[in-house]
Amino acid sequence: MGLFDRVSRVVRSNLGAMVSAAEDPEKILEQSVTDMQEDLIQMRQAVAQAMASQKRLQQKYNQAQTEANEWQRRAQLALTKGDENLAREALTRKKTNAEVAAGLKSQVDGQTAQLDTLKRNLVALESKISEAKTKKDMLSARARAAKATEQINQVMGNMNTGSSMAAFERMEDKVLQMEARSEAVAELAGDNLEKQFAMLESGSDVDADLLALKEQMALSAGGTPKGALPQAAPQDTSKNSVVDAELEQLRAELEKG
Repeated sequence: MGLFDRVSRVVRSNLGAMVSAAEDPEKILEQSVTDMQEDLIQMRQAVAQAMASQKRLQQKYNQAQTEANEWQRRAQLALTKGDENLAREALTRKKTNAEVAAGLKSQVDGQTAQLDTLKRNLVALESKISEAKTKKDMLSARARAAKATEQINQVMGNMNTGSSMAAFERMEDKVLQMEARSEAVAELAGDNLEKQFAMLESGSDVDADLLALKEQMALSAGGTPKGALPQAAPQDTSKNSVVDAELEQLRAELEKG
């Protein structure tokens, strides 16, 4: 293959690709229908011209046939009058007109066949144009829908959906962590408060136990009931020292607790 042929093929292929890419389906369909309508106009004009030509040929044929019939009548008239020469001349004219009529009849028949063909083609073209208009509207709508879908897909393709979703997931994890920390702080604060109340309550129990112990020891020492004033009695120094030691021990334990 020569260099020129190769370059020519490359140029044709590139031009074909450029033309194909530049073609707008809606515009091409519209132009196709317009071209078909122009063909229809030309076809109608051709049919009209053929009908007019056939009509003229038919008139000429009828005229020639009428002339032939008229010369036939005159030949018969001259013969009845005994004028054979005149009758012969009339028959000669009749033959000439008959030959003309025969030629015109052939043309009329041919023109009629051609006109019938043109009429059939005209009807077929009208049907095709009607069908093309219907298809054009449908294909144009499909082309617009396809173009809109393509644009939407391009927009969706340009969107960084994966990165956006990853950012949402990271923020969701962060919010969950913040909520978990908040709950933990709340739990710790609640535990501290509970401990404080528990210490207060335990302290109250110890005070109650201490009071009960004092009353018991007071009863053991002198038999004085709760709430009564103790009677004066000689104090046992050894016993008081023991009680004081136990009291100090209880106080130390309470302070440690």
